[in-house]
Amino acid sequence: MSQTPPIVSVLPTRGLVDEKFKVLVENLPPGRPVTVRSLHHSDNDHYWEAFGFYTSDHRGTVNVSKDQSVGGTYTGKEPMGLLWSMCPVPGSHKGLRLRKLNMCSPMLVNISVHSGHEGFRDGAPLASVLVERWYMAPGVKRIDVQEKGLLGTLFLPPGPGPFPGILDLWGGGGGLVEYRSALLASHGFATMSLDYLSCGQPVFTYVETAFNFIKDHPQVIADRVGVVGLCLGSLPALYLAADSTVVKPRCTVCISCFAIYPSDRVLSGSFEEITSLSGNIPVDENNLERWKDVGLGLLSGSLRKVNMEKVTSPLLLVSGCDDQNWPSFETAEDITQTMRAAGNDHLLSRLDYPDSGHLIEPPFSPHFRASTFVTTNKRKAMILWGGQTKPHSDAQEDSWRKILSFLQQHLCCSLNAKL
Repeated sequence: MSQTPPIVSVLPTRGLVDEKFKVLVENLPPGRPVTVRSLHHSDNDHYWEAFGFYTSDHRGTVNVSKDQSVGGTYTGKEPMGLLWSMCPVPGSHKGLRLRKLNMCSPMLVNISVHSGHEGFRDGAPLASVLVERWYMAPGVKRIDVQEKGLLGTLFLPPGPGPFPGILDLWGGGGGLVEYRSALLASHGFATMSLDYLSCGQPVFTYVETAFNFIKDHPQVIADRVGVVGLCLGSLPALYLAADSTVVKPRCTVCISCFAIYPSDRVLSGSFEEITSLSGNIPVDENNLERWKDVGLGLLSGSLRKVNMEKVTSPLLLVSGCDDQNWPSFETAEDITQTMRAAGNDHLLSRLDYPDSGHLIEPPFSPHFRASTFVTTNKRKAMILWGGQTKPHSDAQEDSWRKILSFLQQHLCCSLNAKL
């Protein structure tokens, strides 16, 4: 009688990208070395993989959530290592970064089990299963926004609403980046991602218009609108929280914080000159650009800072202590000192993560210590982001949970609750 063939099961096979799954391999011979591998074909036509080396137990099973990986792209007991340790397959271009482009389709991941620990790519898998990872939960609506001169995408949670709202601002790469907005909408927030770098008008005025667009939407609670900003996006986010006389966010989250600007240029609508003020950008021994060195000089220079002493609503700063792209930890320290001196530091919360880099994204996103970056003025470079894979991945999981908690506390509590 032949042995039952191996099987690999994943629960759930369909879920949100920030949801954990369980991978179980069964019907293996006891004590057999195997490789459990994930493989993903990205929206921009590149292949990504992660894999761990395991040995089946006396029952012929491997439980990725409980068993130790002894090698591969991750080691130890790592239930989600098959996602956060993903890297381009051998032979890929250098400097790639994995980002979901189409929110209306899932991230498809093939989970497979292979015999042995060496040369596992050369043979057919013993078993495999296809997993769907979504940024958009069932029922989330994606709406293109082109009103009032805005270029953005609004994601509405399922149901009639009204919902708390969020304006989502990304960094210096420009364009319309939607995946965090889609995921926030999947957690109950009406969220708009905004392309603010190509607006062709004063940026701060533009983001005020966007904030009011969300606030006035019939499915949004008008006095429950917050802002989330990453890197350069945290500058207009902080402007709204501190300097704007037009709008006042209920709360603000800034990741890898940016809080300085040349007042005569940014207010005219151009962020690109910030990097031009630095002269030559230094590189490390691998010829990767280290923008942090530039940022430290700018922090101590004569550029204008956001008036943090004017902040009147809760603020959360998230920083990677090994951020090599921007001195976000030093910026957070400067903001802390300013707010403490002004007596409003009770509004400030901080999350500082050792050995974590600049790109602190939703949980289980792969870590990139460096990647190719194209600025809004079309300059292409290899940028050093910083961080070590395992600590950075832990920081992404921990910070996302606490960011959601912060937003829920300040945007979803009862209207009569005191912040």
